[in-house]
Amino acid sequence: MKKRFKILLVAGARPNFMKIAPVYFELKKHPEFRPIIVHTGQHYDKEMSSFFFRDLQLPKPDIYLGVGSGTHAEQTARIMVAFEQVCIKKKPELVVVVGDVNSTIACALTAVKLFIPVAHIEAGLRSFDRTMPEEINRLLTDQISDYLFTTCDDANKNLLREGVSEEKIFFVGNVMIDTLRKHLNLARTIKMCKKLGLKERKYGILTLHRPSNVDDERVLQNIMDGISEVSKYLPIVFPIHPRTDQRFDNITFLNYDREFNKGIMFINPLGYLEFLSLMSDARFVLTDSGGIQEETTILGIPCLTLRNNTERPITIKQGTNVLVGNDKERIIKEARRIIKSSEFKPQIPELWDGNAAERVVKILFSKFISPAS
Repeated sequence: MKKRFKILLVAGARPNFMKIAPVYFELKKHPEFRPIIVHTGQHYDKEMSSFFFRDLQLPKPDIYLGVGSGTHAEQTARIMVAFEQVCIKKKPELVVVVGDVNSTIACALTAVKLFIPVAHIEAGLRSFDRTMPEEINRLLTDQISDYLFTTCDDANKNLLREGVSEEKIFFVGNVMIDTLRKHLNLARTIKMCKKLGLKERKYGILTLHRPSNVDDERVLQNIMDGISEVSKYLPIVFPIHPRTDQRFDNITFLNYDREFNKGIMFINPLGYLEFLSLMSDARFVLTDSGGIQEETTILGIPCLTLRNNTERPITIKQGTNVLVGNDKERIIKEARRIIKSSEFKPQIPELWDGNAAERVVKILFSKFISPAS
C-alpha cells in the first residue's frame, strides 16, 4: 500500500477549530493525504471545545495535549515539549498551523527545529501593535514557515515588506469564511434570538476577552459604562467568556439583567452554531475578537471593534467594521448611529467565497503529491 502523506493540523483555541475544519474535510477528499488533528488544549474548557467539534462535525482530536492555562512562557513551553514528542512519534511530512495563538508559534517553532515543513494559514495579518501577544506570534510564525496562505492583498504586502520570498506566499482567501458559509443556513434555523425572547434586529451582541480590555479594572469599567448606556436603547446579549467573568467582581453595571429581555443580558458561552445564529439576526456586534470582524463583514452586520487597531483592516475598508477602542463616548456615539441608520451591504473581499480550503489543498497537492502537475 502506498504511503499516505501525513499532515498534523494544529488547533489550540476555539477560533482555530473553524479554520482547521474546512482544511481537514478537504484533505479527506484525497486518499494521498492523512490529516491528523492535534488539539493542544490551550483553551482548556473541554465542554466548550466539544461544542465546537460537534457543531463543525469534526471527529474527536487524534491527539490531545491538554496543556491548559499559564503565563505565555509556561504555556508555550509546555506545548513545545508535548508537541515535540508528537512529531518524533508521528513523523509528519507537514505541520499546518492557523491563526495567531500561542499554539501557533509553539508548534511551528518545534516543527522547524525538527526539519519538518510548516504551513501557516492566515499568514501576513498585522495590527502593527507589538504590545499584543498575537502580533508577536504572527510575526515569528511567518518568518519560519515554508508555506504562507493569506486571506487578502494587505497580508501579501506585509509579508513582502518583511522580506518573505514571494514564492512562499499563496493568496487563497479566508478558510474561516468557508466554515461560516457551510453552516449559515443551518445556524439560521436555530433562531437563538427567539430562545432568548428577542426579536430579529432588535438587539446587539457583546463579546469581550482580550487582556488589554478585561485585566485593567478602569478600562473594563469604562467599556461597561458605555455598553450600559447603549443597552438603554437596545438589549445587549453578552455570552460571557469564563476568564472575563472572573474580572467582574469589582465592576458596577448601570443597566443589566442576568436573565432576559432588557439591559445587558448575561448568558453562558455558546456553541458555534448558536452564536452564528444569534449574530446573523443581530442589529450590531460589539467585540474585541478578530474573527468576528470578518464574520460580520460577510453577514452584513455592523461591527464595533473595542480596540484601537486591527490586523484585519480589510473589514474596515470593505466591510462593516468600525474601531471604537475602549472610549465610552465613542462606543455610545457609534452604537446610536447604527441604531438610527438603515442597513447596508458591504463589499465581499476577494476570494472570501467559501472555497479557500480547496485552494489550500490544491497547492499542497501540487507541492507534495504531484509536483510535476
